[in-house]
Order: sequence, then structure tokens, then C-alpha cells
Amino acid sequence: MWLSRKLSNLLSRLVALNSIVIVFVILLAGISVKDYACFLVNSEQVIGKELVDTLNNFLWKIGLFSFVIVGLFHYITVKKIIAPIKGLSDAAKEIKEGKTPNKIEVNTTGEIKELIESFNSMTTTLKSVQERRDEMLRDIAHELRTPLTNINGYLEALQNNVIDGNPALFGSLLEESRRITRIVELITELNSWSNGHYFIEKQFHPLKINNLLEESILSFQLKLNEEFKEINIHIDEADIVGNQDGITQVFTNILQNIIDYNLGDSLTINAIKNKKTYTITFLHEGQYIHPDKKKLIFERFYRLEQSRSTKTEGAGLGLAIAKGIISAHQGRIGLNTDGNNHSFWIEFPLETDKCQS
Repeated sequence: MWLSRKLSNLLSRLVALNSIVIVFVILLAGISVKDYACFLVNSEQVIGKELVDTLNNFLWKIGLFSFVIVGLFHYITVKKIIAPIKGLSDAAKEIKEGKTPNKIEVNTTGEIKELIESFNSMTTTLKSVQERRDEMLRDIAHELRTPLTNINGYLEALQNNVIDGNPALFGSLLEESRRITRIVELITELNSWSNGHYFIEKQFHPLKINNLLEESILSFQLKLNEEFKEINIHIDEADIVGNQDGITQVFTNILQNIIDYNLGDSLTINAIKNKKTYTITFLHEGQYIHPDKKKLIFERFYRLEQSRSTKTEGAGLGLAIAKGIISAHQGRIGLNTDGNNHSFWIEFPLETDKCQS
């Protein structure tokens, strides 16, 4: 609709320009002939048929002159209007061929300027999506390469009788296979929350958000008691509309992330009901995160470099899945940190009936 309206406005401008040109030619020719006729009559240089012939000749000359002048003006003006359209057409062809076009310079005004700016914004988004897709494919290959290499190495050794099979070896192979399965399942889960069709597969219902949070904390109680000497919890009651399994998975992913990267002795969990939002915060001391990179931890496959040598074997998808689920609930998720002291926060809207739209 927006593009159709812009093109309609452009067509209107071209029609107006053509109308102006036609009117200008008629006025120029008409006024010139009238003035020349008055001049001839007043000077009494020609009369009768000779006057008519002289006016006809003059009309042809002035008409041709007007056509050339106005035609040149019309050509330059239309070219100026059409040039950006040609640039858009060339850029669209590059996109069709799988290329990323350069940014189109904006040298015009009005609807064409808006159209070019929107097109530039679209190509920037496409480029970003392409880069993220390529990065995701590289990350997937990286995550799968290690277990597949281990499996292939063991199987080749067994085939060549270099080693003998035993329960420990087969258990190791099974664990590597399960690791691949977990990664694939996480990617599938992430896509199911990111494709915009989650309402079909994952129904939303009225929920007691405080009950879900308490149950999630209870399921981690033993791990939390082992990890932290001091645990402070405050949870307000609140009702929201959401998907129970999805929200539970968000809490599970965050709590597991806190345990995996924790360096402190204290954990504080606050769930506060405000007028329009329900905000949950998880505060603890963890591995160093540069404040400028706090948003990156919610991206797919992103992990701190030092995390590769820690006790965690995660694929770097847990927080990305949490972000997708919270976005599906019209909420927000983020991290506040000074580098070492981290505060994960989740914000659910209490007016969540729009989640069902």
C-alpha cells in the first residue's frame, strides 16, 4: 500500500508536469501569434490573404521553437525525476542476483526521497540478515564439528581394529551423539519462537507468573544451594497471559546460565508487580562481561571466550531462546552489568491480551 501510494504520487507529479508543459506551449504560441498579428495589422504591412499566410508561417516557426525549448526542459526535468528510479531498478536487479547493492545516494526530494531512504534501509537490513545467517552457519558448523570429529575418529579406529569396543567407549560415542541432538533441538526450538507462527503451536493461556517462577527456582534448589551461600528471594503475585512451557524455559535457561558462569556467593531474585509490568531481576557476580557487549549474550551462539574452557558445555543458544520467547510475549529481556556484577531482568506486560492477536 505504501509503495503504491508513493508511485501514485509520482505519477501525479508527471501528469502535472506534462500539463504544465502543454499549457506553456499553448500560451507561448497563442500569445506570440496574437502579438505578432496585432503588430502586422497596426503597421499595415500586410492585409488579407497575405496576413493569414504570414501568421501561418509565424505559427509554424513559433510552434517549432516552443516545442524544442519546452521539450528540452521536459526531458531534463523527467530525467531528473526518473534517474533515482533507474538507480532503484539496478539495485533491485542486484538483489535478485543475490548481491548486496551499495547505498543509493539521495539527490531528490519528496516521495522519491522517501522511497530511496526506505530502500536503503531495506538493503541494510538484508545485509545484516545475510551476515547473521552466514555467522550462524559458521557457528553451527563449529559446534557440530567437534562431536562429529570425535565420533568419526572412534568409528574409524574401531573399523581398523586400532581399538576394541567397550562400554566406556560406546558411552562416550553415545554422549557425543546426544550432544549433536541437543544442539539440533535447541536450534529447532529457537526457530519455533522466531518464525512468527508460535501462536499456532504454542497456545497462550492465563497464568500465575509467580507460581512458574517459584516452581523453576524449586527445581534448581539443590544446585543453587551448592553454588550460593546466600539466596534472597522476593516474588509478588501477578497474572499474565502466556505459554507455560515457554516461560518456564526462560527461567530455566537464565538460572542455568547463572550457575554455569557464577563467581560469587550471593544470589538475589526479585519479582515486582508494577502498574503495567511485572519485572523479574536476577542479581549475582559472574564471569566478566564487557558492558558494551551486554546485548551480544542474547545473540545466537554467542559465548564469552573464557567460557569455552569452563564447566559449561552449552551451545550459546539458551539466552537467545529466552529472548525469542520473551519477545513472543510482548516483553523485554536484558542485562545490566558493571562487568562483574550482573543483573538479568525480564519485563512482562500485564496487559497481555494483545499477545493473542
